[in-house]
Amino acid sequence: MSSSDRRLFLLSGLAALAGCGFAPAYAPGGGGDALMGQVSVTAPDTRAGYLLTREIETRLGRPSAPQFELRPEIALRSEAIAIDRSNVTGRFNVIGRLRYTLTDLETGAVVDRGEVTNFTGYSNFGTPVASQAAERDAEVRLMQMLADQMLIRLAAAAGARAQ
Repeated sequence: MSSSDRRLFLLSGLAALAGCGFAPAYAPGGGGDALMGQVSVTAPDTRAGYLLTREIETRLGRPSAPQFELRPEIALRSEAIAIDRSNVTGRFNVIGRLRYTLTDLETGAVVDRGEVTNFTGYSNFGTPVASQAAERDAEVRLMQMLADQMLIRLAAAAGARAQ
């Protein structure tokens, strides 16, 4: 494919996306842009809450004068998924559920609420220290995934409100 063919293909693809109502979430005026530096997360009281707050603030920034308050509720559970003949669990899934409420600080109105779920796994083979490190790493990955899912939904909802 020649260079001019590629440009024509990309331009026609962008035109088709624009025609269907596609707009980048984090572009100026997009739903995600409306949340940048505007969301204060309630103080975490668990390690998982801290990890989630860190992910949210990394993506949206820490607000100096927030417009919204985000109240996450995290529920985690472990599930044994690989048990050998001697009844030793070799693999676990960590399943997470995140319920969230986004409130307008000026009016006190609930702007958005929802729930996302996901899971990740880790191996329990090796030393107890290695197993504990694997479990902690799984928790970090899970909080990243839950933060991603929630922020996508919040950005989409903010974009719908802006239109």
